[in-house]
Amino acid sequence: MRKFSELFPRDKALIAMAHLPPLPGTPLYDPAVGMDGIVDSVRRDLQILQDADFDAVMFCNEGDRPYTLRAGYEGVAALTRVIAELAPRDRPFGVDFLWDAEAALSVAAVTGAGFVREVMTGVYESDMGLWAPDAGRLLRRRRQLGAEDVLLFMNVTPEFASPIGRRSIGEVARSAVVSSLADAILVSGPMAGSEPDLGAVRTAKEAAVGVPVLVNTGAKASNVAGFLEVADGVIVGSDLKEDGDTWAPVSPERVEAFLKAAGR
Repeated sequence: MRKFSELFPRDKALIAMAHLPPLPGTPLYDPAVGMDGIVDSVRRDLQILQDADFDAVMFCNEGDRPYTLRAGYEGVAALTRVIAELAPRDRPFGVDFLWDAEAALSVAAVTGAGFVREVMTGVYESDMGLWAPDAGRLLRRRRQLGAEDVLLFMNVTPEFASPIGRRSIGEVARSAVVSSLADAILVSGPMAGSEPDLGAVRTAKEAAVGVPVLVNTGAKASNVAGFLEVADGVIVGSDLKEDGDTWAPVSPERVEAFLKAAGR
């Protein structure tokens, strides 16, 4: 909790997503736009987010549908370029590579990010096939990179997936803290932009003693106040976009409405 509090000194952390359009090599990539266009698109969204009262932003290759469990070299290179050109200097930033935790950690380590968000524990059936992340390998990789200051936000209820096994959310969250050394626990809904059950957030919070618990998807102006009564913060993306569409540009009006609802 100490490292988290140093990175996020305010009582409730508000983290805004900076979504990247489809990157080179992915099915929806637009070669007419190219990397320069991708950088310009993220820059436009990021300017709105940096002008607002968020505690941090997080870069993510959200446009790379369908997602894979292993990053390609070109994807890692593209995400690194965007962050190197645009990373804010006035607040922390994070990295998320869907769905490759080692790729996210590697990008974070070389760009100066403060945290990564990934699925790091458990086994799942998912849209991407059988999903079995390896927290032991990941934390050893963090040590090898000398990146112990990069906090690991572990998503214990991943989107587009369901767990294999019978452990409760509380048991999984507690185990991620004790066994997998999570720096924060994330609770998600079933898809991007879908809210988790408030009871699941409360259960994770009660179980993850000494570690912050954040709402990872589905935070909206209409529900953020309720989530913040329980959680230590929220990560928000879709609700900040035009019409609440995950893959649309950021809307200044929706950013203002969200922050007002969150008490900022």
